[in-house]
Amino acid sequence: MFLRHKKLELPTPDQALPGRLLEMPIADTHEVLGTPLKGPWPANLEVAVFGMGCFWGAERIFWKLPGVFSTAAGYAGGLTANPTYEETCSGSTGHTEVVQVVYDPAKIAFEDLLKAFWENHDPTQGMRQGNDVGTQYRSAIYTTTDTQLATAKASEAAFQPVVSAAGHGEITTEIKPLTRFFYAEDYHQQYLAPTKNPNGYCNHGPNGLTCPVGVARVD
Repeated sequence: MFLRHKKLELPTPDQALPGRLLEMPIADTHEVLGTPLKGPWPANLEVAVFGMGCFWGAERIFWKLPGVFSTAAGYAGGLTANPTYEETCSGSTGHTEVVQVVYDPAKIAFEDLLKAFWENHDPTQGMRQGNDVGTQYRSAIYTTTDTQLATAKASEAAFQPVVSAAGHGEITTEIKPLTRFFYAEDYHQQYLAPTKNPNGYCNHGPNGLTCPVGVARVD
């Protein structure tokens, strides 16, 4: 019970693992989009980071959206520099599994990214997502501009009545400015790509709710 309890609480700075200076080595190119996996990004692009539980399925949701330039699996929201997957899963880094989304706001609005986020996971579960339990699976939006932050908070306020009407509780999504994004190991990048693991584990998909922001994607 003690270990399970610890896993559901974020570590304090003195409890967090120290991490390391070296970044995780990853491929140069996105497996699906053929674009760079790392910046510097063209000046016309913007970046936002989303946590929806396991980052494998979450990343696939975003790379399918028109106007998204690049995506990457990683860790954010915590304290440990350049953590490993095992360290993040220990609950001792404070990070959650996230997807970095680099997008062209002239082709896709931030609200459209938020719509995909809110409608494809359960944002009311606290330190878990379905059967995946732990601080690394918490729902989160980490923003890189003041406008993104205000828009994300407004979308939460707009979505809560929909969530409540469906019989769910309060949204627990963590919404705050991004401090740092750390890339996950290379084997996590585009894990569900057709050329890698097209039938791999994924617990993401429509939650049956409609967020009143953004535009629904039609394939």
